[in-house]
Amino acid sequence: MTNKPAKRPVNGVLLLDKPEGLSSNTALQKARRLFRAEKAGHTGVLDPLATGLLPVCFGEATKFAQYLIDADKAYTATLKLGEASSTGDAEGEIVATARADISLSEFQTACQALTDNIRQVPPMFSALKHEGKPLYEYARKGIVIERKARDITIYSIDITEFNAPKAVIDVRCSKGTYIRTLSEDIAKHIGTFAHLTALRRTETAGFTIAQSHTLEALAELDEAERDALLLPCDVLVQHFPKLELNDYAVTMLKHGQRPQFTEDISAEQPIRVYSRDGAFIGLVEYQKEIGRLKALRLMNTADK
Repeated sequence: MTNKPAKRPVNGVLLLDKPEGLSSNTALQKARRLFRAEKAGHTGVLDPLATGLLPVCFGEATKFAQYLIDADKAYTATLKLGEASSTGDAEGEIVATARADISLSEFQTACQALTDNIRQVPPMFSALKHEGKPLYEYARKGIVIERKARDITIYSIDITEFNAPKAVIDVRCSKGTYIRTLSEDIAKHIGTFAHLTALRRTETAGFTIAQSHTLEALAELDEAERDALLLPCDVLVQHFPKLELNDYAVTMLKHGQRPQFTEDISAEQPIRVYSRDGAFIGLVEYQKEIGRLKALRLMNTADK
C-alpha cells in the first residue's frame, strides 16, 4: 500500500491551463495533489469541453477567490453554423439543422448586434444551481427549469476565422456570460442554428493564457520549482485601492477592532491593506460615517 504524500500549507495563486475533457474540479484536484496543498479552490468554472485559463487558489488565497470570479473574461470560441446541439456544444446530439451557407457580412452584422449590454438566459447545461443541484443534472433527465435572463456586457466580438459553416471568434465579456448561449444567439440573429465545437478562456482579470501552466509541465518540475510559479495572494485584488497601515492599526484589525482612519479615501469598494514592511494584511472597508476601518478578509499567515 502506497502512502499518500503529506499535505502542507501552501498559499498563492496558480494560473492553470485546464485541458479539454477534465471538469474544473478534477483539474483543481490534480493541481492540488501536485503541490500537496492542504486547501484549494478555483475562480469560476470551465466546462469539461473548454480549455484555458483557470486560476487556482491555494490556502489563504481562497479567501479572495470571489473577487476574481466577478472579473471580466475573454474567450476564443469555435462555432459550427447550421446545427443546433442538445447541450449547445459538441458533447450533445444534433437536434435541429438549418442553412449553413452564411456569408461573412451576415455573420459580422449578427456579431455587431450582440456587442452591447444585453440580456442572456443561462443554458440548461450549466453549473447554475436550482434547489441545490446544478441545472445540467435536471437537463440530463429531460427536465427544463425556468431561468431568469441576466444583464451581461459583450465588450467586443472579433472574427478571427470564417469559412462557413466554421467560424472562430474572440469574445471579451463581463462575468456571467455563457459563450454557448452567445453563439446560439448570433445564429438566431441570422435565422439559423449554431453550437460550440471548441472554447478556450484566454484572459480573466488581466491574467492571460500566456502566463499559465499545464498539468503536464507542472508534473515535470520539482516542488521548489512549482512553488516558484505561484503568484502572491494579493494578485486577486490588485484592482482595489491600496493602503499602508502602521503596526498598531494592523494589530487592531487582527484582533477584530476597528482602527481610526480620517484620510480621504473612497468608501465605495474594498481596500487592500499592507503593513509598513509591505506584507499583505487583507481587505478592509472604510466606514466613512464613523471614520474607521473594518476587516473584511484578513490573511492568517505572517508572510505572503
